[in-house]
Amino acid sequence: MMHDFWLLIGVGTAVAFVLFTLTWLLSLKLNNFSFVDVTWSYSLAVIAPVYVVMGGGFTERKIMAVMMGALWSLRLGTYLFFRVKRHHPHEDVRYVVLREKWQGGLAKSFFFFFQAQAVLIVLLSVPVLLACLNPAPQLNLIEIAGAAVWLVGICGEALSDAQMQKFKADSASKGKVCQVGLWRWSRHPNYFFESVVWWGFWLFACGSPWGWATVYAPAMILYFLLCVTGIPLTEECSVKSKGDAYREYQRTTSAFVPWPPKS
Repeated sequence: MMHDFWLLIGVGTAVAFVLFTLTWLLSLKLNNFSFVDVTWSYSLAVIAPVYVVMGGGFTERKIMAVMMGALWSLRLGTYLFFRVKRHHPHEDVRYVVLREKWQGGLAKSFFFFFQAQAVLIVLLSVPVLLACLNPAPQLNLIEIAGAAVWLVGICGEALSDAQMQKFKADSASKGKVCQVGLWRWSRHPNYFFESVVWWGFWLFACGSPWGWATVYAPAMILYFLLCVTGIPLTEECSVKSKGDAYREYQRTTSAFVPWPPKS
């Protein structure tokens, strides 16, 4: 099993390297580095089927693992694709900041940044890989529980995104803070349910040998959401654009876990 594991990690890394190199070249041509987010999201839908084809695990488990990975990947990737396309040629604020920081060697710096994203998605794909290598002839209870948690996460995230899109599409909402649906209970319900998705992946992987060790995957996602590119940057931009209205929203509404708002 370990030989197959490292072989597939190598194949997955090679696939990711090609995908992100092509995205880097496209980004240079279009002068917009936001497309890396789209590739990052779509990557699992490309890598997971490779694991299914080359992995020697139980067929039903492999099918469930690739469906979970591909559905998450395709939903988020498609959502981000249309968002990036809608804003093009304007970049996400994160990449504007990086442009300013890396003025001296922009192309080279972004190349390594893109490859770091490739490494990250390969690391995050390991829960799916372990499930595809597991030969146990039936699904166990923890795998079923993991799939259920994943389903709650993917549905909650899709609902959050749909509610925000509908809010932004209404011209009367311009300049206002979205406080409809799940956004009344959490300032970032989409981030919360994204975290739930990855805890579901981890639980599902726990049904396979060494699956418990992939706890780093949801932990990494949680760290990025809470401390790096998720809530901190989004909150900073929201305060700048909406001022006191958003500060009041911060006072009354949970930042992450959906919770009844304060009066």
